[in-house]
Amino acid sequence: MDRYEQVLKRYWGHDRFRGIQREIIESIDTGHDTLGLMPTGGGKSICFQVPALLHDGVCIVITPLIALMKDQVAHLRKRGILASAIYSGMSRQEIITVLENAIFGGVKLLYVSPERLGSDIFQVKLRHMKVSFITVDEAHCISQWGYDFRPSYLEIAHIRTLVPDAPILALTATATPVVAADIQRQLAFTDGREYRMSFARENLSYVVRTAPDKEAELLHILRSMGGSAIVYVRSRRKTREIAQLLEHEGISATFYHAGLEPAVKDERQQSWHDDKVRVMVATNAFGMGIDKPDVRLVIHTDCPDSPEAYFQEAGRAGRDGKRSWAVLLYNGSDQRKLRKRVGDTFPPKEFIREIYDHLAYFFEIGLGSGRGATFAFDIEKFCHTFKHFPVQTDAALHILERSGYIAYDTDPDNRSRLFFLLNRHELNYLERLVGHEERIITALLRLYGGLFTEYCYIEESYVAAQAGLNRQEVYMTLKELKRRNILDYIPQSSTPLITYTQRREDGCDIVIPPSVYEERRQQYEARINEMLRYATDDSVCRSRQLLAYFGETDSKDCGHCDVCQRKRGTSMGDARQQILQFLSDGAPHPISELHALQLPKAKMDQALEQLVQEEDVKIDGGEIMRG
Repeated sequence: MDRYEQVLKRYWGHDRFRGIQREIIESIDTGHDTLGLMPTGGGKSICFQVPALLHDGVCIVITPLIALMKDQVAHLRKRGILASAIYSGMSRQEIITVLENAIFGGVKLLYVSPERLGSDIFQVKLRHMKVSFITVDEAHCISQWGYDFRPSYLEIAHIRTLVPDAPILALTATATPVVAADIQRQLAFTDGREYRMSFARENLSYVVRTAPDKEAELLHILRSMGGSAIVYVRSRRKTREIAQLLEHEGISATFYHAGLEPAVKDERQQSWHDDKVRVMVATNAFGMGIDKPDVRLVIHTDCPDSPEAYFQEAGRAGRDGKRSWAVLLYNGSDQRKLRKRVGDTFPPKEFIREIYDHLAYFFEIGLGSGRGATFAFDIEKFCHTFKHFPVQTDAALHILERSGYIAYDTDPDNRSRLFFLLNRHELNYLERLVGHEERIITALLRLYGGLFTEYCYIEESYVAAQAGLNRQEVYMTLKELKRRNILDYIPQSSTPLITYTQRREDGCDIVIPPSVYEERRQQYEARINEMLRYATDDSVCRSRQLLAYFGETDSKDCGHCDVCQRKRGTSMGDARQQILQFLSDGAPHPISELHALQLPKAKMDQALEQLVQEEDVKIDGGEIMRG
């Protein structure tokens, strides 16, 4: 057992690595910039956690998933590994403490959200750290050709200049060959190495169902097959509507989207994770970083706008290796909706210039002025004033940002903040606490440190849960405590911010480069066309279509997607073979799950009767398994 396996055994209890984990570990361990392409569930975290423990200094892990970084830090600490995280919502003193611990050897893995990289305090402290290497998770976010480009990732290239001797490990589960090359260019790879694990998921059956009535088909699938499920929809409104429909039809469900309170998100995700609720109806805000291996079904009622997004979301099914299904419900309206998204995402340049001029009128910015000025931006008021539609307006602002004229922060770090005006001694002897005040103060002191020395970010829903109240009661009580000068409370504001990064020009002089508009629009249209081709091409194995998109051209038919099933026909021998293959995991399954094989009922009944008589399978209490 070599030193890599010793670390793996000591901290994780495994005897050997999976897939390409070892190759990636050896590459970054020997100082090479490294790109690892691994499908969801491929074990990316091991690729940086093991070498981090073998090196002096700290491994910086950059990831946009705050919930995931918190979860990984907690798991690492349980294993006795020194890990910490920096993310929005922490106080300045908490951040300083974590960074200084990293400087003085108290941290081996430091998780950082990309938005934190540009802060002065992080960059100052980073210069004093001994950094073993930098890990970039969800690395496709740095590529302008990727489906999920995030400008904050561009700061990583600057971070490299502060620690030039630290190699970079970039990891992603979704990257075409073009995106993989762009990741290496954006991260300034030198002597880089690329390792690619096959994206094939042998236990995952891809199915496209033509469904004129998608709600009826959704109900049919969920009634025909058991197990935990995710249903992806396009809008926040539909998450609520579909969840209510399922509940009304006797299928336990809840919903999830980015607009929910953090405590509500946590509660709903936990209920679904613990199988108290069977179905999670969600937008694409749900899923990245979830750790539920036994999801049997992922159903899309709306067609995603890229194969990358679909592959990422569908891949959340069957991470335990057991038979699972990814079902796309499709009809003619999907093509029309996807085509419309192109125009919404890339409105005419004349419209973009008009938005730029109207911003200046809205904020009263004169020609030649405004550089560095920041404004709270109420998009609803803006659109009402100038008679614009919010979707196209939001897209135009993002294009203006990428063109360098403004910074458009749709999720600013302006959560609720609180600071006690009384010291702890005065608070202990405070009289006339009424109503919920004492319970809320006690909850604050239990949940947050440093409230007597500086402003701290708080989350009212967490305070409410701790105090046994609702969020509105906490809000009103904190407002009253502020009025009485016991504390200072600055409520959360979700209003986006717009900053002029250069002086205001006349709209007709605005330059929108081809790399920002024409080239990105062409890439976006290409991804949509590939998604539509996947949904409508019933001549090529679904798995092979997806693999080819990601550069795997030497693949075989999966044998169990809807295309392969149709090709194989429905002879008695085929029916028997498909049933036996379905049961090859040796586990009992609800007999209703056999409907997923899409066999004619008469053939399936006849094949089952023969298999039971021959004792190749047995049926007991509504469940079927190999004999």
